[in-house]
Amino acid sequence: MLLDGGGVRPAYQRFEDWFDRQDHAALIEKSTEAENVFRRTGITFNVYGQEEAAERLIPFDLVPRIISKGEWDRLAVGIEQRVWALNAFLADIYNEKEIIKAGIVPERLISGNEAYLPQMEGFRPPAGVYTHIIGTDIVRTAEDQFYVLEDNARTPSGVSYMLENRETMMQMFPELFAQNRVQPVETYPHDLRRSLAAVAPPACEGVPTVAILTPGIHNSAYYEHAFLADNMGVELIEGSDVVTMDGRVKMRTTAGYRTIDVLYRRVDDAFLDPLAFRPESVLGIPGIMDVYKRGGVTIANAPGTGISDDKAIYSYMPDIVEFYTGKPAILQNVPTWRCAEADSLAYVLEHLAELVVKEVHGSGGYGMLVGPAASKAEREVFAAKLREKPGNYIAQPTLSLSTVPILVDKGLAPRHVDLRPFVLVSDKIRIIPGGLTRVALKEGSLVVNSSQGGGTKDTWVLKD
Repeated sequence: MLLDGGGVRPAYQRFEDWFDRQDHAALIEKSTEAENVFRRTGITFNVYGQEEAAERLIPFDLVPRIISKGEWDRLAVGIEQRVWALNAFLADIYNEKEIIKAGIVPERLISGNEAYLPQMEGFRPPAGVYTHIIGTDIVRTAEDQFYVLEDNARTPSGVSYMLENRETMMQMFPELFAQNRVQPVETYPHDLRRSLAAVAPPACEGVPTVAILTPGIHNSAYYEHAFLADNMGVELIEGSDVVTMDGRVKMRTTAGYRTIDVLYRRVDDAFLDPLAFRPESVLGIPGIMDVYKRGGVTIANAPGTGISDDKAIYSYMPDIVEFYTGKPAILQNVPTWRCAEADSLAYVLEHLAELVVKEVHGSGGYGMLVGPAASKAEREVFAAKLREKPGNYIAQPTLSLSTVPILVDKGLAPRHVDLRPFVLVSDKIRIIPGGLTRVALKEGSLVVNSSQGGGTKDTWVLKD
C-alpha cells in the first residue's frame, strides 16, 4: 500500500482516502460482523489430526489487497504461458516423452513418482486438456519481481473463499465499489461450468451434463464442493450415487439414471476408481477409468496431473516452460535446491538456519521447516530426515515477501501475503481477475496457509 519513500501507491489512493474517513471502532465491529456472516453461512474448513478443533473458521481481513491493471496484465501473461506449458508437459510425459529424451527432466523423477499414473500412458483426454482448473501460488518480493511458489494442478481449493470474500465486502462496503473500478470475480461459477462443458467427451450428445464428485462431508474442502455445485447449478454427488453402465457414467436420480458427461472430481487419484487404483476405496466410482479411456466421460482434472504439483518437478519448471514454448519463462521459480543431489544436500545442511525446506509431495504448510523460525533442536531433527531421505525434500531461500495492511486494534499493520489466481482451461485459457490472497496474520510470519493460522482477503484487480 505504501511506497518505500512514503506516500500511498496510486492503486490504493482511493481506498486510503476512504479509510481515513472511517471510525476505527466501527470497522472493528464490521470485522466481527463479517466473522458472524461466515459462521452462519458455514464457511469453514477441517483441520486433520486436531480433533479438538477439527472445524475452523478462516479469519477474514477487511482491508482488500489491491492490484493495478498494469501489474495484473503482466502477471496474466506469465500465468497463461506457465499453464500452457504445464498442460503440454503432462501430454508429453504420458505419450511421446520428448522432454525426457531431450535430457531436460530426469526419467527417474517421472517413472519413480507416486503421482505418475501408468494407467494414463498413451491416452489423451477430451480436447487434449489435462489441467482444467489450476491454482498458481505467486509471491512478490519487489516492485516488479514475482515468483511462482507452486503449481496446484490436482484439485486446487480456495475459490469459494475468493467468492465469499468479495460478496461480503460488497455487502458491507458498497461505497468502496462505487469509488473503485474493480474487475468482477463473481462470474467464476458460470465460467467454470461453461469451461467444463467445452471439454465434453466424444460420447456426449446435446447439452453436456456436469456434476461434482465429493468425498463427502468429512473432507476439508466439503463446503467448497457444495458451494460450487449450488452456484453452478449442477449435482453434487458421492461415489455411492453413481454407477457405470453401457459405457457411460450415470447418477441415480428420482427419475432414474442420468448420464454424466463431465465430472469435476474432488477425490484424489488413489480413491477415484477401486478397480484401477486402491481396491478398498469407497469414495470413487468402480470402472470409471475404463469409461474415461473409451471416451464416455471427461474427468477434470485428469487423473495423473498431480505429478506437476511435485516440488521436485517444480524445480525444472523454467526449463519445462522454455522447452514447450520456445521462450524463457516470464514468471520465475523461487531458486530451489534439490536435496537428492549431493552438492545441494551439502549446501542445505550447512545453511539450514537460512532456508525453507519442503517435502516434494507436501502441501498445506505441513512437513516443512522454516529455518530462521526453527529452534536448533528442530533443525537437528530435520537434518536427520534430510540425510535419511534426501530425495523427499527441496529447499528454498527465505524470501522477503511483500506485505499488505491488515486491520488491527491500533489501525493498520503490515503482514506477508501470497496470491492464488484461478485459471480455467478448455477451448481457451480464462484467468479470473483476482484470486485468493492468503495472509499470515501473525506478525513476522511467512506461513499463510489456513491450516497454519493464516487468513484471507478480498483481492481487487482494478479496471484502469
